[in-house]
Amino acid sequence: MIGIDVAESMLAIAGRKAKTLGLANVTFHAGDVTTLPFGTGSFDAVTSRFCLMFLPHIPKAATEIARVLKPGGWLAAAVWSAPAKNPSLLLPMNVIKQFLDLPQPDQNAPGIFRLAQPGDLAAMLHEAGLTDLMEQEFLAEWSYPSAGDYYRSLMDIAAPIQNLLSQLTPQQQREAEQKIVAAAEEYRRDRALVFPFAVHIVAARKPL
Repeated sequence: MIGIDVAESMLAIAGRKAKTLGLANVTFHAGDVTTLPFGTGSFDAVTSRFCLMFLPHIPKAATEIARVLKPGGWLAAAVWSAPAKNPSLLLPMNVIKQFLDLPQPDQNAPGIFRLAQPGDLAAMLHEAGLTDLMEQEFLAEWSYPSAGDYYRSLMDIAAPIQNLLSQLTPQQQREAEQKIVAAAEEYRRDRALVFPFAVHIVAARKPL
C-alpha cells in the first residue's frame, strides 16, 4: 500500500500512526494526485479520505485516479457533507472570522466543503469514465475527553484551520484558542464533548 499527500506534515502523522499500529506494508510519499507517478493500471483500489475537495483541479485528479486503477478496480472517497452537519469544523471557522476578514466562500474553490453538495463528486467521477457509482451520507458522532483535546486534534489534522490561525498574531491565536475551547463546551455530554458529523462516501469502479 502507498499513501500520497502533498503535505509533508500529514505524511509524518500518517507514518507515526502506521508505526503505532504495526503496519509494515505501508509506505508514504509526497506527491500530487493530479500527476501520479505510477503506471496505468497499477492499483486494485484507491481510497481518498478528506482530500479531493482541497484540490484545485478535481476532474483532473479523478481522471488520473481512473488511469492508475486496474480494470474492475474501485475508488472509494470520503468528503465532508454540509457545514451545518459538521459543527466541529464550522465552530473554529466562525471564531476565526472574528479576527480575519474572510471572503464569502466560493462554492467552486478548494475548501473543506467544496464537495458537500450530493452528487457533485459522483458527477466528476462519471466524467472521468468510472461506473457503478454509489453515494451515501454517513452520519455519526465523535467525542473528546475535553475541549483542550478537541483543540489539539484541530492542530494535528485540520490543515485549512491551521493555515488560517497562522495568519493571526500570537495574541490573537491565544484569544482564538480560548474562544474555540469555550464554544466547544456547548457540546459537552456528561464527561465528554460529543460532536455530530456527516460525510459523503462515494464509490466508483473502473470498467472491465
